[in-house]
Amino acid sequence: MRISDKWQDYCLIDTADGERLERWGDVVLIRPDPQIIWKCSGAADEWRSAHAKYNRSSSGGGSWDYRRKLPESWQIRYGELVFMVKPTGFKHTGLFPEQAVNWDYCSELIRAAGRPINVLNLFAYTGGATLACANAGASVCHCDAVKGMVDWARTNAKLSGLADKPIRWIVDDAMKFIGREIRRGTRYDGIILDPPSYGRGTNGEMWKLEDSIYELMMSVTELLSDKPLFVLLNSYTTGLSASVMSYLMEMTVGQRFGIEVLSEEIGIPVKQTGMPLPCGSTAIARFE
Repeated sequence: MRISDKWQDYCLIDTADGERLERWGDVVLIRPDPQIIWKCSGAADEWRSAHAKYNRSSSGGGSWDYRRKLPESWQIRYGELVFMVKPTGFKHTGLFPEQAVNWDYCSELIRAAGRPINVLNLFAYTGGATLACANAGASVCHCDAVKGMVDWARTNAKLSGLADKPIRWIVDDAMKFIGREIRRGTRYDGIILDPPSYGRGTNGEMWKLEDSIYELMMSVTELLSDKPLFVLLNSYTTGLSASVMSYLMEMTVGQRFGIEVLSEEIGIPVKQTGMPLPCGSTAIARFE
């Protein structure tokens, strides 16, 4: 497992009974996580003093129970990057901290490449990978179907001092955008994909990862330059294990370029136990 263990402004304090206890800067939140099936806990004091807890509804969705006063939003830092975080209506805060291990990986490849690198970040959310790649010196195309997420990413770029970097901000359905880029002859040296398990496009198109991922990966191979650097695919879907993702990447990108693919779980260390919490998987095709 590859572990995001360099955070200072974020900490996964404890896990128990289907819930995470997390510190985001100075704010402590309790959020649901269905894969936390154990009932034991280190009984961290923060369980009782958390600022807010997200409670799931039996009819779907849920709501926040605010126990202490919270700002509407606040900032946390990862190295040179600064992110605005805030509780949203879907339990999220605008950041997936486990992805920091992938930000570092892509940044290292870009800095070591010794040439201009053009990166496409699909399903780019609030821009963690976008900012990491831009900060490492790449030109980046940031694409997400939700305008609010792209606006949030632009805010993060400004907070991080990266507003003037070569970043294209695109609000579009991923598959439609890929099709247009292929027809335009645009090519990328690095591609990052962080698709949701379920979602909707800009015009309400339904997205289900298992039904769409093979077509997506086949299209992605057509967007790669003659000298690509990496392709990185994330998954939070239980049915897509690291081995399944590796096989999928091998059958698409791997077969075209004749390379091997690495795939591992990623996770975050739990302060109370010292053990890492699995938080999905990443498949990586590396060309250099």
